[in-house]
Amino acid sequence: MPAEPAPPFLTPTQRRLAAFALTFLSLLGIFALLIGAVMLLGQLVGFFSSVIWPLAVAGVLALILRPVVELAEQRLRLRRTSAVVLLYGIFVLCVSGALVFIFPPVIEQALTFIANLSDYWARASVYVQDHYPQWMEFSKRQLANPTIQKIADSLSAEFTGVAALAVPSLKAAGGGALGVFAFFTHLAIVPVYLFFFLLARGEPTRKLGDHLPFLSPDVRADVVFLIREFVIIIESFFRGQMLIGFILGVLLSIGFTLVGLKFGLLIGLVLGALNIVPYLGTIIGLATVVPLAFFQPGGGWPLLGLVLLVKTIVQLIESWVITPKVMGERTGLHPVTIIVAIFFWGTAFGGVLGMLLAIPLTAFFVTAWRLAKQKYFAAPHV
Repeated sequence: MPAEPAPPFLTPTQRRLAAFALTFLSLLGIFALLIGAVMLLGQLVGFFSSVIWPLAVAGVLALILRPVVELAEQRLRLRRTSAVVLLYGIFVLCVSGALVFIFPPVIEQALTFIANLSDYWARASVYVQDHYPQWMEFSKRQLANPTIQKIADSLSAEFTGVAALAVPSLKAAGGGALGVFAFFTHLAIVPVYLFFFLLARGEPTRKLGDHLPFLSPDVRADVVFLIREFVIIIESFFRGQMLIGFILGVLLSIGFTLVGLKFGLLIGLVLGALNIVPYLGTIIGLATVVPLAFFQPGGGWPLLGLVLLVKTIVQLIESWVITPKVMGERTGLHPVTIIVAIFFWGTAFGGVLGMLLAIPLTAFFVTAWRLAKQKYFAAPHV
């Protein structure tokens, strides 16, 4: 009599549950590895930031200025070195013109702004005391609470730490004259890096595949494609953002000055420069111009309304005209995705370097995911 077959070790339902659990654990492991890699990369970037950021600035500027050098080579029939030297000469002339015509009023406004900060704070305190005394009493009562005072001190310390991360080398600069000297040394090396980067001909990734012989041809082609896409994203993003920031700075400076906002030239140019990080110029701009317009001598609600009108008009021009013309749909990212990316990469890389690279890095990973999904995870055709 033949022996009965042994019952299966697991029932079909149990096998499905086990497969689901293993898949879930695998996904958690992959996610943990990705988070660990990002954290490690952030630590490395933070540790070597004084070395990385001059290279990064020079590399981005080289990508942006490379077409100008090639145009000078073709149109003026110059050698590569002569074209780069000509570009540097034009830059020196532009900086000299700015030092003569633009920098003096900007520096004067900056020094006056710093000198008047205490006056603005006093005006704000008097206004709140006169119109909303209950707010002052409430604030004093809460600050008398040791727990609230401890939280306020902690927030103040956090704000100081964030401010120290505004420029990667400010941590070192806070250490004294040696740190300041190191910061300006790193800044001075950028033109040297840029000069040699601009001398290089052709696409930066043209020989990348030759340095990856250990990869299979298909994987090597994918890696080269992704890195080439990342370089294109970096180039188009920063070229577009710098042009947009310059236009916004000019428009805001003119608008603020015309409506009578003090320090309008300085504030407009600074907000335009901050626009390189999406939404940063808008957030800081509103937090700056609203109290300045309201509390400056001769200000108040009418000036505040005019300043907000200028900011709104310029923002609409930027959203509807400038950005579509300059950037188009190059990143293809949703605004919420952009905001989350800025905070994520800013936290991962510990400062403004991560915020500057947030959009290119996110666009790169979106491109990598689309490639992987299409090539490696596509459903088989039946």
